[in-house]
Amino acid sequence: MLTQFLRRQATGILEPIARTIRVTNISPNVLTVIGFLLTVCVSGVLAAGYLQIGGILLIAAAVFDAIDGTLARVTNRTSRFGAFLDSTLDRYSEAVTFLGLLIYYTGQGNRLPTILIFATLIGSLLVSYTRARAEGLGIQIKSGLFTRVERIIVLVAGLITGWMLPALWILALLTNFTAVQRIYTVWRITGGEQGG
Repeated sequence: MLTQFLRRQATGILEPIARTIRVTNISPNVLTVIGFLLTVCVSGVLAAGYLQIGGILLIAAAVFDAIDGTLARVTNRTSRFGAFLDSTLDRYSEAVTFLGLLIYYTGQGNRLPTILIFATLIGSLLVSYTRARAEGLGIQIKSGLFTRVERIIVLVAGLITGWMLPALWILALLTNFTAVQRIYTVWRITGGEQGG
């Protein structure tokens, strides 16, 4: 999975940054909240129609968001709440990013992108929900074609290149495909148990 590959590659970059930040004694949870607030600012940039600038800023926000977990590991301050907060604000960050795009495209009177954004949001939330629900049943599931890292890469590429419609089609289709993949994986692991 691309997520695991990028995580391994980024470790050498993020750990020195996290060790530098460690001297400030700032909490990883504070970094998580700051990263979310940066994404809110990016959403405002997107809503105003500055898509390329928004794409570049989204890279910075994503890098910043990745530092909190690294900081928690190098300072031995990992916690269940920290993991919960990070995952929850990741969902909010994704939603608020697409809200910015939704505002922009609604103002343009362009219906197709708004439909694709809505479909992407549904798929994105279901990718996360299927994993969380599976874990609630004692099933670890991280598989899937299109996790958050892949979604960010495609979105940033679309914003910077100006090829937003193809990017939105890819996001809308593959997020929902990934949710279905995870549903199928849980069905296969459970043997298709009957009941609801």
